[in-house]
Amino acid sequence: MSEDVGEIEVSEEVAALRARLVQAELRTEAVRAGMVDLDGVRLLDVSGLVLGPDGIEGAGELIARMREAKPWLFGRGGVSSSSAGRAPVAAPPKARTAMEMSEDEWRAARAELLRRR
Repeated sequence: MSEDVGEIEVSEEVAALRARLVQAELRTEAVRAGMVDLDGVRLLDVSGLVLGPDGIEGAGELIARMREAKPWLFGRGGVSSSSAGRAPVAAPPKARTAMEMSEDEWRAARAELLRRR
């Protein structure tokens, strides 16, 4: 009898994990489609979705139908630009020369250099 209870608990856990996976993949598709408020994913009927080896089958089409039915949940451009940016080029900070400093700044920098010796 205790084995039956353990199997039920495992099957409940598997069902919960699948539901979380479905929601995560739908959110990913929604971001790609330009959805502004990801809470809109909760409005989708996920009962007919099939979890295949390559993810959710038909997730893109489901998001596209939602975009047509509820366009206010999506941005104007239609596609998310969140991944289009690039990281800035790493450059070492440029040291200020004595010509760029005021006299007080120069005296403070000189005193700091002499203290380090």
